[in-house]
Amino acid sequence: MLLLCVLNLKFFSQKIAKNTQVVKYGLFAILLLFISSFQKVKHPFFVSVIDINYKQKERALQLSVKLFTNDLEDALRRTSKKNIDILNPISKAETDSILFNYISKRLNITINSKKQTLNFIGYEKEEEAIWTYLEIKNSAEPKKINIDTKLLYDFLPQQINIVHIDINGIKKSSKVTNPASKIEFIF
Repeated sequence: MLLLCVLNLKFFSQKIAKNTQVVKYGLFAILLLFISSFQKVKHPFFVSVIDINYKQKERALQLSVKLFTNDLEDALRRTSKKNIDILNPISKAETDSILFNYISKRLNITINSKKQTLNFIGYEKEEEAIWTYLEIKNSAEPKKINIDTKLLYDFLPQQINIVHIDINGIKKSSKVTNPASKIEFIF
């Protein structure tokens, strides 16, 4: 009986020691997460996404451009020489103008061998990114679309731009990695 009590005590003391280690490491992990939440962590990859849809009824090509907010703000600050906070702009009209100017100089679209003019619709935040909305009005139905995208190439040599396109239900995708910038879609 005494031997059984000694074995029980030894078993429980080992359990408590194991649980103490688990609690200690658990608290350490929580502390690390808490501390790291105060540091601005950059994402490990640099990707933008361009979604293009042709709306036959409106005769319009609608574009949605997704860029990481911190990368975009950095590029806008460097190119405009102004302090840009895209989420809390001092002047929304000025921020819209700077954003549209940046994109229109780095995203060129040709439809059926004719260079197109982009129209700025606006932008919105989605988690760590910004979706910018653009449109090409009075567009002929695309048979061939050429895209030249250098979005964020100025300052991010690892930048990748992915393009998804939907013309009358036909979907295609492609990507370019800096310094390559040209994509052609034939429908």
